[in-house]
Amino acid sequence: MTQVCTIAWVHGMVQGVGFRYCTQHEAQRLGLTGYARNLDDGSVEVVACGEAENVDRLVAWLKAGGPRSARVDRVLTEPHQPGREWTNFGIRY
Repeated sequence: MTQVCTIAWVHGMVQGVGFRYCTQHEAQRLGLTGYARNLDDGSVEVVACGEAENVDRLVAWLKAGGPRSARVDRVLTEPHQPGREWTNFGIRY
């Protein structure tokens, strides 16, 4: 299996609605590592690393709207070469 990392920026009503926690749960279910964190512009940054198929599944979940309490307007993604390896999927503050 091919291991990849993707960085995504999720825009919409995605802060204050449990988005990072739901993203963490979904990423852990898919066996991914990385993090989710709120950005100052109101978006959420997600770095996901793992099997390419599962990273794609997480991105599709993000694009589908994530948790029910959120409203996702757009998701921008690009391949990512992290400066470190993660051992789990965390929430950054």
